[in-house]
Amino acid sequence: MTPPAGPPGAPAEGAQVWDAVLFDRDDTLVVDVPYNADPARVRLMPGAREAVGLLRERGVATGVVSNQSGVGRGLLTPGDVRRVNRRADALLGGLDVWVFCPHAPGEGCACRKPAPGLVLRAARRLGVAPERCAVVGDIGADVAAARAAGARGVLVPTARTLAEEVAAAPHTAPDLLSAVRELLAAVRPERVAARPARPGGEAR
Repeated sequence: MTPPAGPPGAPAEGAQVWDAVLFDRDDTLVVDVPYNADPARVRLMPGAREAVGLLRERGVATGVVSNQSGVGRGLLTPGDVRRVNRRADALLGGLDVWVFCPHAPGEGCACRKPAPGLVLRAARRLGVAPERCAVVGDIGADVAAARAAGARGVLVPTARTLAEEVAAAPHTAPDLLSAVRELLAAVRPERVAARPARPGGEAR
């Protein structure tokens, strides 16, 4: 992303003010372990706890929107996903909402990214408008889901991100912490009210 003009922390003229930042889970907040059912294997991505903490300090709601096709493929149960989510939530200090798609590719659901369903559901649970949400993820489907929901998508590339996904993304950042700092540059000081940490909070 291109940082807004003006002094550090000040919003650019006409800048969007984000009510919520939603994250992809695997390879964005936590290291991807394919079809992981073991909470003990959860490891945070670099800067993830700090990024969530910055948002909490500035009063911005946080959430996770995650495809979990292992459920639809018969490799995981919804309970497995929730247990892993709860462990990640505890390590991150507590986010406000967790939603996931349990369907396999090709089932035609409205929630699996790049469809907008997860973003819309998370925004609804948070009580915010989708267009006042940003979605941060590591692949093109995350950005496409944001666009379909009317939110802003921010791509933070990893080794699995395709070159064409990077080229097509309207907003990119070199790492998670940079993405959050740049989004926070558009949050006006008068709306800041620190959100309490929620260690071990329920990851739905």
